[in-house]
Amino acid sequence: MESLQTRLSKLDKDLSLRKSVCSSEGALFSFPSSLKAPFQTDGVGLVVCRRGCFSFTLNQKPFTAKAGETLFLPEDSIFQVTQESDDLAVFILIYQINPIRDLMGNLVISMHLCSQLIQEPCYVWKTGEEEEVVRYMSLLDGTLSIGENAFNHYEQKLLLLALTYRLCSIYNRKLIANRDSIGHKNETFMRLLQYIDQYYTQERGVEFYADKLCLSPKYLSALCKSICGYTVQELVFKAILRKSISLLKSTQRSIQEIADELNFPNASYFGTFFRKQTGMSPQRYRRDPTA
Repeated sequence: MESLQTRLSKLDKDLSLRKSVCSSEGALFSFPSSLKAPFQTDGVGLVVCRRGCFSFTLNQKPFTAKAGETLFLPEDSIFQVTQESDDLAVFILIYQINPIRDLMGNLVISMHLCSQLIQEPCYVWKTGEEEEVVRYMSLLDGTLSIGENAFNHYEQKLLLLALTYRLCSIYNRKLIANRDSIGHKNETFMRLLQYIDQYYTQERGVEFYADKLCLSPKYLSALCKSICGYTVQELVFKAILRKSISLLKSTQRSIQEIADELNFPNASYFGTFFRKQTGMSPQRYRRDPTA
């Protein structure tokens, strides 16, 4: 196993290079210098504090985390460690969502928005699942030391996917526990996301989801737009697009079969939808998704 100093230096370098996965690969007894200066996260992150404590600012607001607590870092936030105890021991992971976004359902939107749903977000709390989260991180670390190959690439993506779903689950429970502070509108929005995740391949109109939530379409549209900036239909389309990309990249199904699975009238309708969302045809995307 690499020495503590080697792992600390490697994490510092990976953060500076903005690698898609930056891990402490075990417990560290100090934060890397990159995180002791203002650091903008271009992914989500978590810091599990096993011993000691540390103080930090997140978007210029001060917080403290202590042993047995987990710090959650939302995307596009400014994070800086300001103080750490002499007996500190932490596990650190910061990773980009984009590489696995095509595999995710609408829960990834939930996770991205969770920090926005509470007036004064609590980024640190004792989840009761610290040991499980560290196990996920340990499994992921095992893929970082293996040479690049297709199997390792997909194993890493699946482990990141599993960890992300676990974090979404933790966030969800926290939101439910703080229901009074979240407010009725945000609770309704979370329920909307759950319904979209369940029905997006069959139902695309705001009327269906408004009926499920016992609201008027006009009210639900306004609520959705005010919270996330997207309309209900745009959220549904994003879910369909993610599933489309996943099927194009990871299966050999024909365009017609994908259109059928996503309930388009025919392949031509699916092609028009996909081209409007991405600027290219499904066939071209399958050949070269980076075009």
